[in-house]
Amino acid sequence: MNEAEEILWSSNTSTTSQVNSIAFLQDSGNFVLVDRLNNATTIWRSFEHPSDSLVPEMRISENIRTGKRIEVNSWTSPWDPTFGNFSLGMKSEIIPQVYIWNGNRPYWRSGQWNGQIFIGVQDMYSVSVDGFSVVNDREGTVYLTGPVGFNLLMKFILDWKGDLVQSFWDENETNWKIIWSAPNNDCEVYGTCGPFASCNDLDSPICSCLKGFEPKHREEWEKGNWTSGCVRRIALQCEVKNNSGNSSKEDGFLKMELMKLPDFAERSSTREDQCRSQCLRNCSCIAYAYDSGIGCMSWSNNLIDIQQFQSWGKDLYIRVAHSELDHHKDIKKIVIPVIVGTLTLCVCLFLFCTRMVRRRGVKSKEVVLLGNRMEELPVFNSETLANATARFCDDNKLGQGGFGPVYRGKLEDGREIAVKRLSKSSGQGLEEFMNEVLVISKVQHRNLVRLLGCCVDKEEKMLIYEYMPKKSLDVFLFDEVYQGVLDWTKRSIIIQGVGRGLLYLHRDSRLKIIHRDLKPSNILLDNNFNPKISDFGMARIFGSDQDQANTRRVVGTYGYMAPEYAMEGRFSEKSDVFSFGVLVLEIISGRKCTSSWSETSFLSLLGYAWKLWKEEDLSTFIDPIVLNPRLEMEIRKCIQIGLLCVQEFTEDRPSISSVLAMLTSENTSLPTPLQPAFTERQVSFFTTCNKNIEIECSVNQISITTLAGR
Repeated sequence: MNEAEEILWSSNTSTTSQVNSIAFLQDSGNFVLVDRLNNATTIWRSFEHPSDSLVPEMRISENIRTGKRIEVNSWTSPWDPTFGNFSLGMKSEIIPQVYIWNGNRPYWRSGQWNGQIFIGVQDMYSVSVDGFSVVNDREGTVYLTGPVGFNLLMKFILDWKGDLVQSFWDENETNWKIIWSAPNNDCEVYGTCGPFASCNDLDSPICSCLKGFEPKHREEWEKGNWTSGCVRRIALQCEVKNNSGNSSKEDGFLKMELMKLPDFAERSSTREDQCRSQCLRNCSCIAYAYDSGIGCMSWSNNLIDIQQFQSWGKDLYIRVAHSELDHHKDIKKIVIPVIVGTLTLCVCLFLFCTRMVRRRGVKSKEVVLLGNRMEELPVFNSETLANATARFCDDNKLGQGGFGPVYRGKLEDGREIAVKRLSKSSGQGLEEFMNEVLVISKVQHRNLVRLLGCCVDKEEKMLIYEYMPKKSLDVFLFDEVYQGVLDWTKRSIIIQGVGRGLLYLHRDSRLKIIHRDLKPSNILLDNNFNPKISDFGMARIFGSDQDQANTRRVVGTYGYMAPEYAMEGRFSEKSDVFSFGVLVLEIISGRKCTSSWSETSFLSLLGYAWKLWKEEDLSTFIDPIVLNPRLEMEIRKCIQIGLLCVQEFTEDRPSISSVLAMLTSENTSLPTPLQPAFTERQVSFFTTCNKNIEIECSVNQISITTLAGR
């Protein structure tokens, strides 16, 4: 009530035992009314009557049996809290999805829930990262709970314009920070392009008909009004046979990759290998798709609200007439031979180069490639390597990367080797294989792993390295069984050794080489814990007068990529220096760069180091295993060097030669670091990058080239 005793708000809840009811505010923000005489029965909860906000532990839900929904409702305007036109809720009759409605019309759609993520949200990765869950309580109610498990305040607000905005409370700046919103562009607005059309916000115009379809009203389409959508160019064979009984060649499917799947999907438990045939047998089935968490999905009505993603989308198979397939094949008849011919030429050139060095002890002929001569590289027989690894027995398997598995082996002369076997299913692996042969065959240094040879035999492609008995650095840093092995002396040797290896790559070798994927799993250790940099599949060779380069294909591992590389595709010596700085901080702390810190979980490893640096409390950051008052000054110096390496702007970071000078100098007076890049962990599945950049990386610390992230 106000001062005039006018009721401003009421729960609209009555009880015969009002005198005995109590109300309290829970830590979650839920305001609860309880009947204390009736076994503390809950009479009313504010979380069951949300306004425009959704916070952790609050639910939106739909009861499939009764149709009752708990929804979030927008305000009418920024100053009027009465219910506006927009609402946020669930639809769960077949596959759960979240919608924003404008009145009764869909305005935005999350896509289907597959048990882990909503597959129509381009930047959603996993329930373990994002904290969302969809639950069926077996009483007919399906509900979504917001992100939980983060030690920070977070909220979603459905604003008066219909935008769903996610933000979290920044304690340092004492304000709410927006980290995501939807719809974020015209393509995310439901049905922008109408039926049988796809939307791509990078294209102009943004709408295009699906393959095999054409605009329904071409004049409107050309004026930018796409809502009428598209219609099929040629009738399906099923339709022709039903109408006339004539028979001709069968319909087929065209594959569309990286798509937001249409609305109104039907689901079956059919296996993936049977999904196509099931749809083909059903004349009403016009498209199908498969997701391991959902199963076989099919569509029989208009295909609406389709979007072309840049990454993380699904394959959608559109049913078209056979003549459309023939037209598609005509194009492939021109393109595929060109591609195959080019690849064949590349492979033949590669085989020619390797055969020139087949005889041991004889120098290869001059091969002009990137302006340099390939060094002698012995070629091994695949049978020899199979015998050395006990036919690639799992007991000899040392590890698994995106490139393929690595096996321990022993040659007949007693030499121990490590064999990296290119996965036959790795489409990008051949490029990495050839790149590593070209790069590492040209360099030799005590802190670089040595390539002993290669094997190209029919479908087999393998690289043979010297065997490193201590495996990789990440085992000793992050595996609880081995964490006590590395004292500070060993860690200092590793830091300086990796630095010397980088210095050789950047400055001292005949070629300037940028590694692009420096991380603990790519640092191998010998018996004396001397480090050797490995895995040059993503490395790039620079010209003598070249300082930086740009790429549209960003490869590497999240957490170790410099900001200019991750966001703009720009790499240089300084991007390797950034990765080295992350590595130094991991070695000192004994924690992964993706670790969360219990008291300040929104901080990354870099952010946590920076926070403690400003507070002059670096002893908290140092791994307790190596924390020693006698060594603390030296370790603090290394932390400062690590922070200098991970500064946001390339011009602020030191060169690797300067880093080594600082590491080995007795002088403790070093430059003062500026704030690092990426000081906060990604607390949501929503990330923003340059949309023109194709990022290929891994969230599980393995370098891969098949997974694309935005």
